[in-house]
Amino acid sequence: MSATETTQTAPRKHESKISRADMIRLGIALTGGILVLNSYLAKLFLSSAVDPYARNVSAFFGALMLSLPIFWEAICDLIKGKIHMNELVALALLAAFASEDYRTAGAVAFFMLITITIEKRTAIGAEAAIEAVVRLTPRQARRIRDGQEEEVDAFIDLKAGDVCRVRPGENFPADGVILQGNSTVNQASITGESLPADKAAGDEVYAGTQNLTGLVEFKVTRIGTDTTLGKVRNLIADAERSKLPIMRMIDNYVGYYTPTILMIAGLAWFITENIARVIAVLVMSVPAALVIATPSAVIAAIAAASRLGILIKDVSHIELAARIRAVVFDKTGTLTEGKLEVARLQPAEGVALADLLLVATTAEHHSNHPTAEAMRILAKEAGVKWEAPEDYKEVTGKGVQAVFGGHQTLVGRASWLASEGVNLSEVEESLQAAQQEGMSIVCVAQDGKCLGWIGLRDAIRPISAEAISMLKELGVTQCCMVTGDNEQVAQSVAAQIGVTEVQSGCLPEQKEQYVRNLKTAGYTVAVVGDGVNDAPALAAGDIGIAMGAFGSDVAVQSASVALMNNDLRRIPFLIGLARKTHMLMNQNLAIGLGFIVIGVYFATLGHVTPIGAALLHSVSSLFVIFNSARLVRSGEAMQQEG
Repeated sequence: MSATETTQTAPRKHESKISRADMIRLGIALTGGILVLNSYLAKLFLSSAVDPYARNVSAFFGALMLSLPIFWEAICDLIKGKIHMNELVALALLAAFASEDYRTAGAVAFFMLITITIEKRTAIGAEAAIEAVVRLTPRQARRIRDGQEEEVDAFIDLKAGDVCRVRPGENFPADGVILQGNSTVNQASITGESLPADKAAGDEVYAGTQNLTGLVEFKVTRIGTDTTLGKVRNLIADAERSKLPIMRMIDNYVGYYTPTILMIAGLAWFITENIARVIAVLVMSVPAALVIATPSAVIAAIAAASRLGILIKDVSHIELAARIRAVVFDKTGTLTEGKLEVARLQPAEGVALADLLLVATTAEHHSNHPTAEAMRILAKEAGVKWEAPEDYKEVTGKGVQAVFGGHQTLVGRASWLASEGVNLSEVEESLQAAQQEGMSIVCVAQDGKCLGWIGLRDAIRPISAEAISMLKELGVTQCCMVTGDNEQVAQSVAAQIGVTEVQSGCLPEQKEQYVRNLKTAGYTVAVVGDGVNDAPALAAGDIGIAMGAFGSDVAVQSASVALMNNDLRRIPFLIGLARKTHMLMNQNLAIGLGFIVIGVYFATLGHVTPIGAALLHSVSSLFVIFNSARLVRSGEAMQQEG
């Protein structure tokens, strides 16, 4: 098996192990639960037909199956010197078993097992994210020695100072500086730039970026973990390690709860010497409602979120999402579509729009540049039919020149057309205005005469502005955009969608540092992105939200939430849902604590029997469950719209 295959299969093995453990726990809970339920039903509906001994046997074995995992967890906690909910439930289970109330023991144990399953954290996937980063860098490199090309291992044999050759369509194996050749490089995975960057001798290139058009030779300056891509890998790992676990609210009270209940039970025994009162106190103190207060609300929230295509990978982050006051967006592929579209056609005087588009599309017929593809898409939509040119030549980094219909045609940068003697004075004013708006400009000339220009930009998602507005209505005070694009493009996009805080020209480590600065300033930060360059920031944020449907594996694995569609309105919905969930959690805790405090008080006075105590804490659990169920229908209106 190759190294690549090993890398790809290892995560699957890990995931299956987690899945088996969850399935075993769920199987025990269901089997034991059925036995306990069978005892309840037999007592309610078949009390005369079924022997009480048989009912108790069913309840006993069901409760035993459900309780053994809890007893084991409690013993392990005690060995480690810790006291959590496991010990409280184990104590209550022992009291219930001692009083032969097996149905109560089974019900409490069932809820606890379900709680453990729901609250079990899913792996965030730092290792999978790192592996996805590594796969961007080619394993083999073409090194030039004594004028001869040789294939070497990019991770082992390549050294700083080596000269390598990269062909069109290949990824750069290391960071370096171009020595020979011109090309267009897609470096969105590193810088986040929406447009491919033109590269010539002396320009820097990054490992993992794709060479699109020309054959180039470059000198290696950084290899392995020292490359920009390697830093992305390290930042992901560091950010994951720096995350602090979210402590459950109920754990704050465990250290006081257990000794208090034991003291009350002891006093009840000391004063009355009535074992029934002691059992009633212990059974009444069973924290069943407290145990399910959080997971019942979480289950309802997950159901509502999943219906809208929101994948919550770590359920503990639901509570954290309720406190979000800053959202940091990547631009390319997140707020925008991540693909170029023609934004404006500006013909010169006397030139028709259709003619301008026809000439440009015909000249670019053989080009695979994103600008050419955008023009072809528009031409098809407009019904403009073009043909292959008679002669075609691509001038790397500048444009294309073609001959068709006996006319010499140039399509490319304004500076290149000017150097070829084309007079652009007629469109110069409109060109400058378009550049200030953040457009990418392609000029068109035929037989030395300027026919006009075509402006392109990355299409903004139609719902981006609405999503930003919804976030502000929720009280999110900082809606920020960080991007590797230039200032003009960034400000243009920000103005159209309502974002006021903009950071442009950012590399991955700068995005990550920006997020950390917001956190230092006291904000709870959500980061939204879809590319490799977003992964460190996604991992560094309190909540990472990846555009899962079309985003990179690196971004999705580094985030705690993935959107399975591109509707950004899901983000304010998630925050609103998290706040409702947080509110319901507090309500559930109040219900559970209220029943316990009142019930223990009356049990101590002898006004509540052990059976009455079991009934009361069952009622409190039902209150909690029905209260949480109100969340399930959240987002139905948005689902119908989508």
